[in-house]
Amino acid sequence: MSNVPTNLKYAKSHEWVEVAKDNTARVGISDHAQDLLGDLVFVELPDLGRKVLVGDACGVVESVKAASDVYSPLSGEIIEVNEALSGAPELVNQSCYDKGWLYRIKLSDANEVGQLLDAKAYTAMIASEGE
Repeated sequence: MSNVPTNLKYAKSHEWVEVAKDNTARVGISDHAQDLLGDLVFVELPDLGRKVLVGDACGVVESVKAASDVYSPLSGEIIEVNEALSGAPELVNQSCYDKGWLYRIKLSDANEVGQLLDAKAYTAMIASEGE
């Protein structure tokens, strides 16, 4: 069973979001997503300063099995990327919610957070995918 921390929000496209009090958020891919992908061999992160909208493809994670786009769960500006992933993409597999985060975004519309799934709804969604 996938690890789905209750303090995070989730997009239907399997990204997680940790919202901070300063109107920024940290984004990564869920444990379920990294498990489906398998061992990651490459992570392409968005450019600093890039402005994204909800649903924009803004990165790529590539595994021995497949490559998959990473979609922005929120609108805003990319303010930080996890540089450690360029030399160690396996951090996403080992610690997707801690050391394997992908980027931080300054939110342009904090109300969008309310459109994301909570842990219970995300768990139900991934359970229904497996049926």
